[in-house]
Amino acid sequence: MQTIDLAQLENIRAKLDLTLLALEALAGIGSDAVLRAADKLGQAETIGDRVTLWRLRQSSPLRNGQGGRKKLDVEEARSLVLVLCALAREYHELIRRAMALLEQYDAIDRPPHEAGLLGDYLDRFTEAYQERMVDGDRVSPQVLEQLALKLLVDLLFYSGPEGARRLWLALFDGEVAQRVPRNAEAAFPKSPPRNLPRSQRPSGLDLPKT
Repeated sequence: MQTIDLAQLENIRAKLDLTLLALEALAGIGSDAVLRAADKLGQAETIGDRVTLWRLRQSSPLRNGQGGRKKLDVEEARSLVLVLCALAREYHELIRRAMALLEQYDAIDRPPHEAGLLGDYLDRFTEAYQERMVDGDRVSPQVLEQLALKLLVDLLFYSGPEGARRLWLALFDGEVAQRVPRNAEAAFPKSPPRNLPRSQRPSGLDLPKT
């Protein structure tokens, strides 16, 4: 089984964990929902129980503790991508509603946490980050808010028809792109073009002005 090098690609594990953390904070879900999605997608062999899922997520270099996996192989990363994007599709309308509120409040120059849905999301994300991440008590609330909003925008991309492919390629973006398996993109081939109704087209993909 091919292995992703820890020193070179540890940001992959951090991005997967943070993106899943954002979805959990927005939708108010936990490990049970992740495991159900894994089972439905036939990924239970890779993500079969709470302990396995915990160890995979603890492999993120941002996480507190030393109990997680030291390496994440390609198949495990692929399974997490499939599960994360399936959950994002399930909560697509919620993600779109949150983005619409973000755009609305940005347009009238009001802080996003004043919107109930966004306020709850930001509070849950900040609390989870501060509790679970090694630098949680050193990152300012303002920085965490910007991170949470950036991840919300990402989730809108990943909840669409090309979500799994978008996330997979995003994991290997930048300098690490030259070091991934050559067939990385082939793991999630591009779907044939389709004409989507306007209501299903991604929108609001810009971060709020700072």
